[in-house]
Amino acid sequence: MSAAEGAVVFSEEKEALVLKSWAIMKKDTANLGLRFFLKIFEIAPSARQMFPFLRDSDVPLETNPKLKTHAVSVFVMTCEAAAQLRKAGKITVRETTLKRLGGTHLKYGVADGHFEVTRFALLETIKEALPADMWGPEMRNAWGEAYDQLVAAIKQEMKPSE
Repeated sequence: MSAAEGAVVFSEEKEALVLKSWAIMKKDTANLGLRFFLKIFEIAPSARQMFPFLRDSDVPLETNPKLKTHAVSVFVMTCEAAAQLRKAGKITVRETTLKRLGGTHLKYGVADGHFEVTRFALLETIKEALPADMWGPEMRNAWGEAYDQLVAAIKQEMKPSE
């Protein structure tokens, strides 16, 4: 199956890097998911307004249970999708979930810039989570490519419902 037919070309080397790093991070998803989102809000404080459960909340972000739940589910889904990319040849998030994600991201006005901030925050979170000798250009590229594939799949579903 060629890339033109919808298959993702994700090299064995990139897959190995993603799987090896995900095996390490999996043990600490609660902490890493929250750190990922705190990084997003540090880079783009206005992004908080996109989350209804944060708008009128006086609870500090670090201890907000709704944020923690949301952050962990997004982090885990992103990492699991990356880990499955080569084997499946495509993003493995269920079609109904992608449609929901696309609709939600459209509803809250998520734009390319938001995806870029999230990409940067994800890569920084992974970099901090891994032993220093594991992080390098190859690891960054592998995770960056996997994230880009997930975003492309979400963007395909970001259209107003008929």
